[in-house]
Amino acid sequence: MKTRVALVYGGRSGEHEISLRSAESVIAAMNPDRYEIVKFLIDKEGHWSPSPIQPEPGANPGIDVVFPVLHGTFGEDGTMQGLFELADLPYVGANVLASSLSMDKDVMKRVCREQGLPVVDWIVMERDANGVVAEEAAARLPFPIFVKPANLGSSVGISKAHDLEELRAALKTAAEFDRKIVVERGIEGREFECAVLGNEHPAAAVPCEILPSREFYDYEDKYELNLARTELPANLPPAEIEEMRRLAVECFKAVGCEGMGRVDFLRETSTGKLYINEINTIPGFTSISMYPKMWEYTGIPYTELIDRLIEMALERHEQKKATRFTR
Repeated sequence: MKTRVALVYGGRSGEHEISLRSAESVIAAMNPDRYEIVKFLIDKEGHWSPSPIQPEPGANPGIDVVFPVLHGTFGEDGTMQGLFELADLPYVGANVLASSLSMDKDVMKRVCREQGLPVVDWIVMERDANGVVAEEAAARLPFPIFVKPANLGSSVGISKAHDLEELRAALKTAAEFDRKIVVERGIEGREFECAVLGNEHPAAAVPCEILPSREFYDYEDKYELNLARTELPANLPPAEIEEMRRLAVECFKAVGCEGMGRVDFLRETSTGKLYINEINTIPGFTSISMYPKMWEYTGIPYTELIDRLIEMALERHEQKKATRFTR
């Protein structure tokens, strides 16, 4: 009997189109002899087609497991995971807490710092209500400065500021996407990604290096220009490769992630120091996405990767049945 997999994709976030591409790739890679795919498309206004998953145990008999391919707000931030929990459905990827924690770049950094993991110096700003936020940020951090919405992915709304004028513009852009803004010390160096897979005993794949065509790996460079390059495996000494893999697993565990996660790194040229930049709990699964490519290089082909993610979701749900929720 085939496993009925609910593929939930689209969504209200600024990463809607990326989600559509990821879903296409996942569908193409799933073994049709093993799975029956039930598609749930969420449009940009949040409307479901067909009708939504019902938030009641036993109310979704046509679903064995959910595979969310939703990036960013209202999909990767714990909100959708809460729905799956209410419905008592197994689902691929991080739980509610790990999803929301990882999505918030400020809280994620706090947790990593608490665990002794290296993160870049940062401050948090609110939307600029009186025009003094830029000056305050410039007084606390040296240029260049990165400005990011706290809760978004795929580099949406991120800017690099080299002076006060650019900083004001960057804060205005970030404020369009979030009330909470993360302002970071700019790291001059190289960008890397490392894929992690697992539940209780996660493992990291061989990492890759991102070689942007622009000053940094922004949204246009990722999805529109098609000029950025990747190097897999990353061109680093073996000891640094292993350290990156270790840090990726430690970050994954620190935020309580399960299933899958992609940890992004910065390597400062002047010091050679590695910094954890962020963790993505639903990494891209498009034809150009590095999460499946890193695992394929490490020995797990795309189709097998999907099998493992679904198996881990079912295993976790089975373990959860031993938990009592009432007296």
